[in-house]
Amino acid sequence: MRLVPAALTAWAVTAVGIVWGLGAVAAGLSVLAVITAVLVRAKSPAERTRVRAVSTGLIALSLVGVGFGFAVALRANGVRDHPVTQLFGTATEVTVIPSESPRVVGAGRLLFKADLVLVGEHETSGRVVVFAPARDFVGLDAGQPVRFAARVGRPTRRDLSVALLTATGEPTTGQASAVQRFASSVRSRFAGAAREVLPASQAAMLPALVLGDTSAMTNTTVADFRASGLTHLTAVSGANVTIVCGAVLMVGYLVGPRVAVGVAAAALIAFVIVVQPSASVLRAAVMGAVALLAILSARRRQAIPALSTTVLVLMIVAPQLAVDIGFALSVSATAALVVIAPGWSQRLVARGWPKPLAAAVSVAAAAQLVTAPLVAGISGTFSIVAVAANLAVAALIAPITVFGTAAAALNLLWPGAAHLLIRFTGPELWWLDTVAHRAAAIPNATVPVPAGGLGVLMVALAGVGVVVLWRWRWFRWGLVCAAMCLFAWSISGLVAGHGATVSADRGTIVA
Repeated sequence: MRLVPAALTAWAVTAVGIVWGLGAVAAGLSVLAVITAVLVRAKSPAERTRVRAVSTGLIALSLVGVGFGFAVALRANGVRDHPVTQLFGTATEVTVIPSESPRVVGAGRLLFKADLVLVGEHETSGRVVVFAPARDFVGLDAGQPVRFAARVGRPTRRDLSVALLTATGEPTTGQASAVQRFASSVRSRFAGAAREVLPASQAAMLPALVLGDTSAMTNTTVADFRASGLTHLTAVSGANVTIVCGAVLMVGYLVGPRVAVGVAAAALIAFVIVVQPSASVLRAAVMGAVALLAILSARRRQAIPALSTTVLVLMIVAPQLAVDIGFALSVSATAALVVIAPGWSQRLVARGWPKPLAAAVSVAAAAQLVTAPLVAGISGTFSIVAVAANLAVAALIAPITVFGTAAAALNLLWPGAAHLLIRFTGPELWWLDTVAHRAAAIPNATVPVPAGGLGVLMVALAGVGVVVLWRWRWFRWGLVCAAMCLFAWSISGLVAGHGATVSADRGTIVA
């Protein structure tokens, strides 16, 4: 648990340094804290061990703040003084290497993040965000160098990006590395195999659930997943990494634990390359690597130290994740699952609930409690059907991930076996699609809330209030009655809408 304050301090100082440019200020305050703690520790009598222990802890945390504060200050200064800032408002030729596959953002435009290679003919570096017309950049993949004319603008977000590029000319693409070409081949062949075996809607969902490839999902399906609180299933995260590594470890233990860990590590690296290292994937991958090292060293595998170590490592390697909402959602959900959910599950089991049901309810409720404020702050909505929808599909995610990942790997060598595995995912995908559609169709499935900090505060306070008041029976019964009334109201609206549609259809037929 001593790693938790260090991880939170590193995260907070890095975020403050990126957003407000106060990294040096945070480092300076940390220096003052070190001096204060040293003086307090020096003046404390020897028998007052508690004061000495607290001051020692403050010294350690302050040193962490000093290190991360100066580090993020150097990075922020590098972004502010980058040579490309002199070109804001002008157009020039640039060469970039996409760090992710482009995604459609509407109106025939694509968005992707990339690393600068050339500005004009001058070599450079730095993270950029690129907007481009879909008709010209279709087929572009991660790791594939591309040169084009672009209008250089100021970044719209403070995330250590040096520029916002808007493509104005036709691109000239190069060849990606062999590893990136292999990963692209796995994704494209898997998507093609899914289209050959499954209906269109299911074929579009399978690559999203297994590899995070949402390019084939329709806007209607995306909206249904968002309204029903199931969007997280299409973002590859800790659940996918856990399922993949767990399945490999179970098979690998037949030949010994050390070999099993080696095979699981190789599978983890390959999986991260194929699905592309987004924020949630990086968090899950580093945490999985820490767990595998714990297995090799025969140490106790504890989730909180592993999660704290992951945060510290990523704040060093990729400090921009400090202000990434996907990273925040991933870390908070993981913390809730390992800190809150087990206690809730034990209480439900003590009340006579079946253990699997108690675990599923606790996991869904804990994840909703910590992630709902962040989602509300971003989207300005709160889903009232998210917990129920996640419970309805919880048992299906593991088989979809296992069968889908195995099919993606086998499809390169044995397409027939891959097609058979893909067929096994059909019933689960049908149920998932049905749940998302039905839940989203319920009137008032999402409730509008203020966006931004106010929405985060409102939803967080409401969640804390429910947890605090849950111990009283009158509150539980009142909440159950309110839920039943809301359900009846929603169903009545759904039935009324269906009746109106039927009446309109009949009127059309008569006319």
